[in-house]
Amino acid sequence: MRRPPSGTPFGPAARTTTAAAGRLSHVRWIAGGTGAGKSTLAIILARRHGAVIYRGDLAQHTWLPRCTPRQHPHFHAARDEPPGSLWDSRSPDEACGFAQRVVAETFAFEVEDLLAMPADRPVLVDWFGNLPSQLAPLLTRPDQAVFLLPTPEFRMAALRARRNVPVRSLVSWGSRAPESTLAKRLARDELWDAEVRRQAAAHGNTVITMDGDRPAGELADEVAARFRLGTAA
Repeated sequence: MRRPPSGTPFGPAARTTTAAAGRLSHVRWIAGGTGAGKSTLAIILARRHGAVIYRGDLAQHTWLPRCTPRQHPHFHAARDEPPGSLWDSRSPDEACGFAQRVVAETFAFEVEDLLAMPADRPVLVDWFGNLPSQLAPLLTRPDQAVFLLPTPEFRMAALRARRNVPVRSLVSWGSRAPESTLAKRLARDELWDAEVRRQAAAHGNTVITMDGDRPAGELADEVAARFRLGTAA
């Protein structure tokens, strides 16, 4: 896969992360591949530890009015594409590269949002679009972030379940959901996972393989310990 120059922040994102160093020690990052159970883990941890969840999939809608064609060309272009068009017009490799460019362009928005939130309790960031190299300048220690990567079987079950929810299916696959589109998405996600593993190894971040064998509560205990969230309520 051809890697775009988005492995580390640049431009506005670089300036934002430099200024934010040391100010987000209360933030914990849950990232990784699609269909890995990030949201489920975030909900359990938030309930147990009184944390606030920052949901990247919802926050990105608030980024749209803030983007410009000059500073955010890929994100700005994506806003005008119909649902599901990502898979119609791009190969898995192209879709993965496009996703990396979009998250590089929008990372500064995410950091700005987090800096504006109260810091009186933990914030859990639940977002597919955070790569280890982007987060590295913001972490006071590697275990502030965990990356969940699903096995192929775990991901397949998750994506098929999403296809049964009309709203989520429309957003992800557009007006149709053929098996060929699912195959493209799975191939794109394998490329994304490989990049996450490569970057996580380089930065000493924790990668957890999600295969469905462990109870969610047990996984939450492990992650809470890594995050130093304290005793569960």
